[in-house]
Amino acid sequence: MAKEDEMLEELKKIRELLTPAPPPPKEKPKNLAKEFLEFIKQYKILGLASAFILGLAVNALILSLAQDLITPIIGIFVPGFDNISDIKLGVFGIGNFIAAFINFIIIALIIFLIVKYASKIGLE
Repeated sequence: MAKEDEMLEELKKIRELLTPAPPPPKEKPKNLAKEFLEFIKQYKILGLASAFILGLAVNALILSLAQDLITPIIGIFVPGFDNISDIKLGVFGIGNFIAAFINFIIIALIIFLIVKYASKIGLE
């Protein structure tokens, strides 16, 4: 019986050695300013804000390209209209919808091409 008790004690020691130690408790910020800075660091808010602002600028650029250059060219091919947004179907002014749809397609295509190029050069 003593041999079995010795083996049982050895197994308990081995189990204790193999059990990982619990991680040390994370220190909580002591005041609101430290907590706010920790929040900004943890969720990478500055990078997110920069990407959002840059996205707005790119959106304005692409929207201007679509509205000021491409949509008027399409309007030339629609007889009797100088601007595609003037198109009406009965009492419904569908020209703005068509212009918005064309802008969406152009923006989606340009963003697709940017993402495809970025992944080609290794950016994620």
